[in-house]
Amino acid sequence: MPVHSVYDTRPADRWEDAFLSGNGEYGIMVFGHPHRERIVHNHHRYVLPNESLGMRPPAVADRLGHVRDLILAGDRERAQREFSDGRTMAWTQAFHPGHVLHLDAPTGESPVEDYRRVTDFTTGEVRVSWSDGAGEWTRRAFVSRTDAVAVVEITGPEIDLAVRLSGEVPGRPADVAFTTFAQAVGDGETRLAIVALYPPGPGAVGFGGETRVVATAGRVTAEGDVVRVRGAAKVLLLTRLDRWERLPDVDVRLFPAEPPTDYDGLLARHAAVHGELYGRATIDLGASDSARQLPVGELIARADAKELDAALVEALFRSGRYLLLSSSGVLPPRLTGLWLGEWGAAWSGDFTTDANINLQMASAVLTGMPELIIPHAELIGAQIDDWRTNARTIYGTRGILAPSRTDGEHGLLFHLDDDWPWTMWLAGADWLLFPLYEYWQATGDDDFLARTLAPWLVEAALFFEDFLTREDAEGRVLLVPSYSPEVGPRDVRGVAGVNATMDLAAARHALITAADVCAHLGMEQDAADRWRALAERLPPYRVDDRGALAEWAWPGLETADDHRHISHLYPVWPLHEITPDDTPVLAAAAHEALLLRGDENMSAHGSLHRALVAARLKDGETAKANVLKILGSDMVFRSLMTSHNPGLEIYNADAAHCLPAVVVEMLVDSRPGVVEVLPALPPEWRTGSLRGIGTRAGVSVDELTWDVERRVAQLVLSARHEREVVVQSRRAADQRHLVRLRPHTPVTVTVWLD
Repeated sequence: MPVHSVYDTRPADRWEDAFLSGNGEYGIMVFGHPHRERIVHNHHRYVLPNESLGMRPPAVADRLGHVRDLILAGDRERAQREFSDGRTMAWTQAFHPGHVLHLDAPTGESPVEDYRRVTDFTTGEVRVSWSDGAGEWTRRAFVSRTDAVAVVEITGPEIDLAVRLSGEVPGRPADVAFTTFAQAVGDGETRLAIVALYPPGPGAVGFGGETRVVATAGRVTAEGDVVRVRGAAKVLLLTRLDRWERLPDVDVRLFPAEPPTDYDGLLARHAAVHGELYGRATIDLGASDSARQLPVGELIARADAKELDAALVEALFRSGRYLLLSSSGVLPPRLTGLWLGEWGAAWSGDFTTDANINLQMASAVLTGMPELIIPHAELIGAQIDDWRTNARTIYGTRGILAPSRTDGEHGLLFHLDDDWPWTMWLAGADWLLFPLYEYWQATGDDDFLARTLAPWLVEAALFFEDFLTREDAEGRVLLVPSYSPEVGPRDVRGVAGVNATMDLAAARHALITAADVCAHLGMEQDAADRWRALAERLPPYRVDDRGALAEWAWPGLETADDHRHISHLYPVWPLHEITPDDTPVLAAAAHEALLLRGDENMSAHGSLHRALVAARLKDGETAKANVLKILGSDMVFRSLMTSHNPGLEIYNADAAHCLPAVVVEMLVDSRPGVVEVLPALPPEWRTGSLRGIGTRAGVSVDELTWDVERRVAQLVLSARHEREVVVQSRRAADQRHLVRLRPHTPVTVTVWLD
């Protein structure tokens, strides 16, 4: 089998093990018995309307002074109540699956032999093949980026098949009604359609799809809502999906301009685009060829609680990039990527913005697919007016305030109650803009900076300029109210506080970054000077009496250690504000805070976030230990999608999408002007190579190879623009190498290791 694939020798009995394909808008999940295949069709914008559509942020700006007084006096729980409006917690519109394509052979089918299902990462194609008494059969499926269509082809000796569409997905609400029908439209061609209606109310009215069924030879008929294929040599199915903003005609048509009915031609056009993106990065951690050829069940079984299995890590690096690419397009990936096989997704299957979405997007720039940041930017761009409304309504300020979650439809901050004061989380805009800033650092795309990012960075700074009006006794400006997701101080007298470390880091970063970008673009110079001066007045981080970076830079607010989130380590990852090189004392304190933090519920995002921070702090053992929490805790489905909790509990893309970034950060760390090799190399990876890596230094690592036994590492660097970088390694006696790069001219650097 090709290395860039995953295969199984048994069918998927449940949707969680379905093999996956997607074009960033549609996603398909292929599973079931060869004679009873099921393909669930998903759409990124399928969300179930609910009461949140009419909700707005609480209008509490006039209470701000009073709330600040309460918090500074220690009455934090009352402050939370006062800074709400008595509402109960409301959730975003829940992401849900679309319809199912049923492919059923006649009863009395022959026994199946030589069964195999494969996902080819280079093309996005899912293939299922087997043989029986009649001969050899193949089903191929993919979702086209170029033609916006889900495509299935079935070939075999003589195809007898019943094809239908349904809403038969577990957990479907009783008040979501489906209508289906089939219709003959010409010689050898029929069409199927499905229309689903949501309960009456605000928002979209429903969703649905249309499938063209084109048979080669044989006979095709429409019987009720089923298409019957008899004696065909080949069957092609083309499906499109949509969401209805108004009630559609029953005779829905989604193919006004029909794509060609040539499967190979459709695949070739799609694969040229998909494959170019996917093929940019590769990894070799020294796994044997035999291990790389294992079926997925045996590959997953190699997971060890104490040692990183090279073949499994390589496979997850490849599949993670594939799944991130396949679920990024009109939107960035949701909590489940782009796929879901039942209704009632955990946390609404939305975009959880206080940790998860940034962790998922961390692999985009680093693994050579910076274009995948654009859907993230478009999500923000579609909601930036709502972020302005949040800031104005809650705080009476200019600028932007981001919510803790969004369903992709709007960005108004309504998800809160007295115990969860998301109105007080100040870091959201800076945190969510950081992947866009990282994109600019890596690509040098000044047009994107000037047209899209810089105005938002300015607004993030304007928010803090208006917000930072209270001072402490030393004249330092205070962040009050302030909130560290999703945990309060150890005394549990409310979660609100003063100077949460994440908010403090975000304020400093927002002000300085906006000033730097304005200087780079030659704009807003007076404002930039004000923002730098204001950043100087922010308080320093606090180190507690245990020597750990505190979650709150305010006396009396002590860190609660057993929690899944590590928001107070924002200055380490992704900001690079605290580093062992530049701030060794704070880096040691951050490392102590990381080691003291408990795992709580072993959530995937918590473990991978810890691994990223450990890699930044050059602690390969702790980074490895946190990766092993995923691999050794039964958190990988047979598709190589991952779960949120151990024991395959809750289908979730956080680990799948983030793991490639963790691997890169263990092998290459980068910041403007610096590329560091092998910063957190685990002992298992004695030799290997990594290719096609992006960096925040504005250079590409075209190739990194290393051999610990031979005590050598070699890099090939290139850049689009003239760059000067320092290449360094803690594992080398001669630690620093100054490298000057001319545009598009690769340079090889050899680093001799200790």
